[in-house]
Amino acid sequence: MAEQTISKKGSSTAAYLTEEHHMFRESVKKFIEKEIEPNYLKWEEDRMVPREVWKKMGEQGFLCPWVSEEYGGMGVDFAFGVILAEEIAKVGGGLSGFGLHSNVVVPYIDSFGSEEQKARLLPGLVSGDLISAIAMTEPGAGSDLANIKTTAIKDGDHYIVNGQKTFISNGIMSDVVVVAVKTDPQANPPHRGVSLIIVEEGMKGFSRGRKLDKVGMHAQDTAELIFEDVRVPVSNLLGEEGKGFVYLMQKLQQERVMTCIGAIAAAEDMLDITLNYVKEREAFGKPIGKFQNTQFKLAEIATQVTLGRTFVDSLISRHMNGENIVTEVSMAKWWITDMARRISSECMQLHGGYGYMEEYKIARRYRDIAVTPIFAGSNEIMKTIIAKNLGL
Repeated sequence: MAEQTISKKGSSTAAYLTEEHHMFRESVKKFIEKEIEPNYLKWEEDRMVPREVWKKMGEQGFLCPWVSEEYGGMGVDFAFGVILAEEIAKVGGGLSGFGLHSNVVVPYIDSFGSEEQKARLLPGLVSGDLISAIAMTEPGAGSDLANIKTTAIKDGDHYIVNGQKTFISNGIMSDVVVVAVKTDPQANPPHRGVSLIIVEEGMKGFSRGRKLDKVGMHAQDTAELIFEDVRVPVSNLLGEEGKGFVYLMQKLQQERVMTCIGAIAAAEDMLDITLNYVKEREAFGKPIGKFQNTQFKLAEIATQVTLGRTFVDSLISRHMNGENIVTEVSMAKWWITDMARRISSECMQLHGGYGYMEEYKIARRYRDIAVTPIFAGSNEIMKTIIAKNLGL
């Protein structure tokens, strides 16, 4: 029978979790079992998670639960977002749009938005009626955010936005897009000219380009965004003009923590499904888990995954305490995503020929995990940050 199971192991048991957190995890699991697991492979084929699923998530309080009650959230701590990210990640990488929305994009609006912006947008973002995206990467600028080319030039009480963004997660579905722009293209140094502006669905001149055909994460819609003389009200400026680069740097720590959470959850799942497989699959008259090579390989993988989980749980606690962990989270981001990508190949090998079949989950893990060392800042950039903070 084709292996279609979803791992139930690998949840964090960190000290920061309370009984309330565990109850929330159980409610998330029940929702996933009912609404997501039976449909996930269909969404992978369709290359899209239906909008009604976002609304169901919102109805259950699973989107942006940390947002204050004033704006429709539950006003709870960051750990609730961690739990949601872990449970969603166990199903597959194609569901990463929920975590991006809840724990990466919406925090920009909550932290830097005006009262008018928050009152107008946050309730819809919490309910799932509005889907968000963040547009930083351009065809000619990835990690080099200071040198983006998309401009927003002031014209009376509007900005005129021109440019193109690419690799934008939630790009097709998004109603609210936080866009990194140059409000002062001549600024020196260049990063001082970067601002963040909110572009909304329906603004004239704002369009979607291709829905990109990725190697993995198929259910996650990813697109090009095009801005052609888009008139955006000055009131849609997020925070202060020229502070965009600073805002991005402030929030990248949390984005990279979330990347680590997704990668370690995937690694735990790969270990889990491979352990189950090698206990059942037989060769030469015995389970392949009885061969020393298999035992040694899985012992190595289990050790790496356990070290990764310990590191991630420590960083989550420190992030919740408001500590500056830029160096450590850069270490975790490169090491854990690199480890997860490496063990995906090793676990696929232990599945033999079946591991190369799409109907087996390890094949989907193999293609999905490949991008994690690239996004949220490439692992080469992580090493550059680490070296700089070591005084090199």
